[in-house]
Amino acid sequence: MFVQHKFVLNSEHIKKIKAVKPEFGFNGFGEVTYYRTYSRQLENGGQEHWGDTVVRVVQGVISIRKSHLLNNYLQWDENYWQNYALDFGLYLANMRFLPPGRGLWAMGTKHVDRVGSAALNNCGAVDTTDFIAAADWTMDMLMHGVGVGFNTVWKGCTKVSSDTSSSVKFVVQDSREGWVSSLRYLLGCYIPHSKKDYKDGVCEDYYVKETMRNKMPEFDYSLVRPAGAVIKGFGGIASGPDPLIKLHERVHVVMKRYLKGEIDEVRCVADVMNSIGACVVAGNIRRSAQIALGNVHSDTFLNLKNYSLNPERMEIGWMSNNTVMLEKDEDFLRIPDIAERIRDNGEPGIFNLINIQKFGRFTDEMPDKATLSNPCSEIPLESYELCNLAEVFPTRCVNRDGELNDAVLYQAIKYATFYASTVSLLATHRPETNAVIARNRRIGVSLSGVADWMDKIGAAYLSRKLRQCYKIVRAENSLLAEQAGVPKSIRVTTIKPSGTISQLAGVSSGMHFPTFQYAIRRIRVAMNSPIADVLVQNGVPHEKDVYSDNTYVFEFPIDQGCTRKATDVSAWEQFSLLTMLQRHYSDNMVSCTVYFDKEREGNQIEQMLGQYIHLIKSVSMLPHTEAGAYAQMPYEGITKEQYEERLSNLKAIDWSSFCNSDGSDSKFCNNESCDISFTK
Repeated sequence: MFVQHKFVLNSEHIKKIKAVKPEFGFNGFGEVTYYRTYSRQLENGGQEHWGDTVVRVVQGVISIRKSHLLNNYLQWDENYWQNYALDFGLYLANMRFLPPGRGLWAMGTKHVDRVGSAALNNCGAVDTTDFIAAADWTMDMLMHGVGVGFNTVWKGCTKVSSDTSSSVKFVVQDSREGWVSSLRYLLGCYIPHSKKDYKDGVCEDYYVKETMRNKMPEFDYSLVRPAGAVIKGFGGIASGPDPLIKLHERVHVVMKRYLKGEIDEVRCVADVMNSIGACVVAGNIRRSAQIALGNVHSDTFLNLKNYSLNPERMEIGWMSNNTVMLEKDEDFLRIPDIAERIRDNGEPGIFNLINIQKFGRFTDEMPDKATLSNPCSEIPLESYELCNLAEVFPTRCVNRDGELNDAVLYQAIKYATFYASTVSLLATHRPETNAVIARNRRIGVSLSGVADWMDKIGAAYLSRKLRQCYKIVRAENSLLAEQAGVPKSIRVTTIKPSGTISQLAGVSSGMHFPTFQYAIRRIRVAMNSPIADVLVQNGVPHEKDVYSDNTYVFEFPIDQGCTRKATDVSAWEQFSLLTMLQRHYSDNMVSCTVYFDKEREGNQIEQMLGQYIHLIKSVSMLPHTEAGAYAQMPYEGITKEQYEERLSNLKAIDWSSFCNSDGSDSKFCNNESCDISFTK
């Protein structure tokens, strides 16, 4: 057991936390998002409501710290922690801060007690020099819901056909480990994989003779539970073996093409990794996403999403954001070419490794060994490293009169720091990962609703508040580390893109400006899911999904308030805000998609990148989506009159009949949430 000492709130404190009436955002849309995504079944067979989830999270995170302190014979004061837990829980219940989505869903569960902290971490990354080890780790972490970044530096193996004259039966076990081991074995049929010393970054075993390869497997999938079966422990519904069978088929095709010389190492790595991601999404796993990092001079990498050139990648290419790495001065000379590609299709993103390894906040020299990034580019990472995040909502940190209150904000910052710092104390089930986490203790305390906040208080005051918030995170993390007897975190702050978590709280996502002020917000739900019945019975407007069978699309009217909409904010101002956040607050990175008007600003992208890329660590860019570009868009702008009419017809939802759900997530990585999904 990873969590041996359980913390339990006393009954009076539980009552006080559950007495908080949640104020979900966006006219009930946040509430629906909570019940669809994070509400779990109770042990007594009932369904979690908001107070139950908050209590589970509070007890779970403090159990982690209690276990760490007692296992290391450090002081534990039960009375102190009971009082701390109550106030911590009240702040969480009022959504002044929140854990990440995976924290809301997995914290305090038996799975974390038994398997460790992997399911609580947002971010991961792996170097592909040892391709088999990297693929193994990637599939494992994606199946825990961790977003994974990977580079494309594998040097390859000898172009020798694999021996198909003999085979061995391989029975796939009905577990996460079973699926991962089947992939590891299959790759070993094409790549010699026993481990020896590395020389100049290349495993010498890649060049041993063919007899070192595995015999081809005849996979037996009979033990894999059928589609629709309940997955106990991690939670969810089984997909059956089909996604794994498809992965095995794709790996066979990719590796055979590579050994024949039809594709190079970069393409081989990307195809295998994206195939793993597609398997995980189809397998009903929690949301997870990928980012592929490549050499700015590699035409293969730059054309991974050129489907006219590589039409066969269309099935898997969407799995990752693709980003080029700027590692040396001459790489910046490719900016004009990158700008042209961005104007055409919004890719690639840009990752400034020079700034990442030299600076924390910009101009604060703070060396970092990170060479990789998580999928949304808010966290730089070493290979096999994980990072967990927490999120504070400044515009929800108000006093009883509804006025913004600095004291409330600073306390929320401390509690978010406590959450993330505590998760970093809990080991994972992977020793190579634990070694990096124990050394770095990297966390990311994020701010969301930044655009809302800035439009309320002004940019000058915002920069001052950002500096103060950073000091509080640093001081609190140092204090918590000293109390726990561990190193303080190498990096502590970030701006994450946010997604469903900001929707719960009803604020704009991360640093981004809302697409519209008044809009229809759509959410997709499987027709056979428990929540669909509740929404239909309560008269929520809906229609059948035009893209996916057996799916409803439900509609909610939302009002983003007085915050300027994205089309009213120039790309130049977005770059300026990104730079401010990187300079004054985030010592990791700032996840930012700069939206631009293709006609008016498309020819200025090179100038923007030229002026700002030396001041930031990462950025991606996308043209504004044309209104009504496709049916049932997640957001559709409407007039104030249309909003008020829809709102008048919307009634409060009765959740008393909702049951038999363990949460479910969107299976697509989009620019707003930058996340995707599995289970055991």
